[in-house]
Amino acid sequence: MRGPAAVVRYLPITLYLLVAFVMPARAGDDIRIQEEIWALPLPLPMFAYLVRPVGEGPFPLVIMNHGVSLNPTDRSFFPLVEFRDAAKWFAKRGYLVVAPVGTGYGASAIDIPERGIYGPFFSTVGKCTNPNFRDAGLAVAKVDLWIIDYLAAEKRIVPKDVIVVGQSAGGWASIALSSVNPPQVKAIIIFAGGRGGRVGGKPNNNCAPDKLVEQTGEFGRTSRVPMLWIYIENDTFFGPALSKRMHEAFTAAGGRAEYHLMPPFGNEGHFFIGSPDAIPLWSPLVAAFLDSRK
Repeated sequence: MRGPAAVVRYLPITLYLLVAFVMPARAGDDIRIQEEIWALPLPLPMFAYLVRPVGEGPFPLVIMNHGVSLNPTDRSFFPLVEFRDAAKWFAKRGYLVVAPVGTGYGASAIDIPERGIYGPFFSTVGKCTNPNFRDAGLAVAKVDLWIIDYLAAEKRIVPKDVIVVGQSAGGWASIALSSVNPPQVKAIIIFAGGRGGRVGGKPNNNCAPDKLVEQTGEFGRTSRVPMLWIYIENDTFFGPALSKRMHEAFTAAGGRAEYHLMPPFGNEGHFFIGSPDAIPLWSPLVAAFLDSRK
């Protein structure tokens, strides 16, 4: 690996995981795709699931930002591959898709639970009495910019043809990213975006929702990237009333966001994008949105 070295004890795992799988074309598939696991040599090294069309490229890029857990044990068991079916949908449309596993999650966690030591989790919002939603979003947004710069330097992507997709806290980070208007990013899509949902594990119990709405408006004040916001009626993290308030604050401040509220999905709509059964529901909206950006 180039760049900052990974912790030595992870080296055998890294070498084992850096493999590629070519998915054969099926009837109706226009593009054969290849799945890979990468160790990204960023300022904060991290693993990433990558899926792309077979070939040399360069390809347009999709970055997929996952959510967070405030429980360090849960973070240590975070799956290496998130949103696999959704990522493959984008890859079959010609994109190189990177889904990074944030530092402090899964294999990157320094897990010594008996001593209370877990990986470097850097996107906390602090206490609900005075949460810092702004910096938590911008911290993950910075990682997206590192990924774009790295892949552009490697000449693997079309530098000014980047789409960012985020779910939950990853969606919040994507809203934050829009506020700095990176020239490489031409569109952003969020699914159930927000921070501070289900405090104490209680449905529809949000951490300082008024502050969340206020900060959403602050991001909208400078954001000019076209966005698609998708929420689900039975999301118990960020329900319809809250997500509509966020959207109203964002657009009233000048942000550009198209809002869609989807019907209830399963027992918990918050994890909509993670289900292969949801692809036929959201893909027409996303395809139309992306086609309008060409």
